[in-house]
Amino acid sequence: MTLSALGESDRAHLLHPYTNLMRHQETGPLAIVRGQGVRVYDEAGRDYIEGLAGLWCTTLGWGEERLVEAAARQMRELSFYHLFGSKTHPAAVKLAEALAALVPIDDAHILFANSGSESNDTAIKLIRYINNALGRPEKKKIIARQRAYHGVTLATASLTFLPNNQHSFDLPIETILSTGSPHFWRDAEPGESEEGFSTRRARELDELILAEGPHTVAAFFAEPVMGAGGVITPPAGYFAKIQAVLKKHDVLLVADEVITGFGRTGNLFGCQTYDIRPDMMTMAKGLSSGYLPISALAVRGDLFRTIAEESGRIGILGHGYTYGGHPVSAAVALEALAIYAERDIVGHVRRVAPLFQDRLRAFAAHPMVGEARGVGLIGALELVGDKPMGQTGALVAGLAQANGLILRAMGDAIAFAPPLVITEDEINEMFDRFGKALEQAGR
Repeated sequence: MTLSALGESDRAHLLHPYTNLMRHQETGPLAIVRGQGVRVYDEAGRDYIEGLAGLWCTTLGWGEERLVEAAARQMRELSFYHLFGSKTHPAAVKLAEALAALVPIDDAHILFANSGSESNDTAIKLIRYINNALGRPEKKKIIARQRAYHGVTLATASLTFLPNNQHSFDLPIETILSTGSPHFWRDAEPGESEEGFSTRRARELDELILAEGPHTVAAFFAEPVMGAGGVITPPAGYFAKIQAVLKKHDVLLVADEVITGFGRTGNLFGCQTYDIRPDMMTMAKGLSSGYLPISALAVRGDLFRTIAEESGRIGILGHGYTYGGHPVSAAVALEALAIYAERDIVGHVRRVAPLFQDRLRAFAAHPMVGEARGVGLIGALELVGDKPMGQTGALVAGLAQANGLILRAMGDAIAFAPPLVITEDEINEMFDRFGKALEQAGR
């Protein structure tokens, strides 16, 4: 049965996340039924360029047969097994070894989960576990930044300092703190340089840690480029100054590479683009190009040894997910890593990114655009106007969809993050479609 054969009553029992559910009952959904390359198609056969790669994740585009075949082969051989109780299987072992060789973390050990939220939540739990093992029971507070996005579990939504992720959920929970956003365009003081702004943000972080007591602050979470908070790239000197403060106070740095990992910024990881040296790192989305759920947490070797020793003392590491390291997901992720390497996807991103950034930044001259920002194949346009906050972004995103382009409005920021396999012709077509929507919005 196709979606078009289903009536409204047949679709009514699906609860849609990240949706105004009252409005949805009036407007109904956009039903996507197939995809190929950078395009998806609705039930009427109309094509859309997927300007956000689904949810930042379909990096290799739709219809990649090698990933389909990898899943089918693994499902025939071993459809499921787990990693609990000293069990293992080849796909998880091979994937862990591959990731440990790629991530910018010394002697990395890999723990698998199913989503970025789960891996970030796991990092929080392990940070508590480590500090208890080290006899530092008070060192549990975690700092995230305003406009950060780290997930939607109770703990990770507490790190996600976006109003809609905390309103009505009684968040954040205790022990979660926030510091200022790195958004220079919005938050800089008059006459302040990027370096000066970064110095101020580092000073504010230092003051927060001192006020709380360094013996109580355990970790700092950061996305190399803030994704759902508006595609905010770090200003000059930012991460060097922030890392100096963290080192001074013995605070762990957890890099959230859920969106930026696997080529998005023009390097395999955003940490490499911005010279970030994390103690832990989370990955998801591009790990399998979104074809199957999988995520990973990489942990520095000495931290792993502390975890191992504590599990020996207690008798077990009492954490894990049934489907963490699922053999079919792991096999698909291994094939995705092979494709990234064989096709030099990072090199392709570097070749087409100048056109992407030029077309994006050309809109900065439009009267409805306050700022154009981005790096590699990720960017955003900050819209301005006389409408209430968020309405301009929603209007333009809706008009873009009507013109065959799916984007995401985050407040009044419109995000672009197409599949990494996008061609220069497709980049031009994407921004041409967006240009029509922006002109329609300005009438």
